[in-house]
Amino acid sequence: MTYAPAPAPGEAAPAESTAPRRGLGCLLEIVETLVLTLIIYLLIHNFVAQPFEVEQRSMVPTIESGQYVLIEKITARFGDYQRGDIVVFQPPEGYEQGGVPFIKRVIGLPGDTVTLDNGHVYITPAGGSRTRLDEPYLVKQFDGSLAETLPRDAQFTSEWTVPEDEYFVMGDNRPDSQDSRVFGPIDHDLIVGRALLRYFPLDQIGFMNRPDYEGLSSSTDGEAGLPRVPSHASYAFGGSSATIQASISRP
Repeated sequence: MTYAPAPAPGEAAPAESTAPRRGLGCLLEIVETLVLTLIIYLLIHNFVAQPFEVEQRSMVPTIESGQYVLIEKITARFGDYQRGDIVVFQPPEGYEQGGVPFIKRVIGLPGDTVTLDNGHVYITPAGGSRTRLDEPYLVKQFDGSLAETLPRDAQFTSEWTVPEDEYFVMGDNRPDSQDSRVFGPIDHDLIVGRALLRYFPLDQIGFMNRPDYEGLSSSTDGEAGLPRVPSHASYAFGGSSATIQASISRP
């Protein structure tokens, strides 16, 4: 049997192999990185922003089926939604579609009276005067004119007063949108967030600008929010309210 010679006096003993410990350290670093990445993703997804894929055509021409939008969730925690915002929300009870959220445009704010008259939308703010909305983002009819906004429920309801903490929402594709004309104003707590950006397809990327409705305030307490564009301006993207589905697996 052969024995390794004992170290000479003053000579250090050979160090044990550190390879297994280095491998374990690398594995722990990878696990820590993955956990931290997951935590950051969940925080952003639940409290800041979330991607959605639009599946239906109720927001045509502003948002087409198959497009992807980014939903910001900060407004719901620190402020109110404003007239013209495009919001994603859970449908009211009895109008669910397999758990898929809806996306529509905010038309009436708390305290407003919303009236449909001769195919047009009129807003009467609390204590204010009746004003007709100029809505160039609506889908067009075969003759090139903007689609009319008509009652959609069985009772042909044409006027609503929006309660506190609720919003009256409609799709830009008025002839093909299930919205507040059917189920009434929606509660603030049902809203998931506001459509901030269309990011796919890439040739359609752009912010969801909020229109400026002449003669009406965009909010009940101020004018802060997304950039505004004049309601008579031409739109690079159409306007629509659609049913959407969350998507994180595709661009």
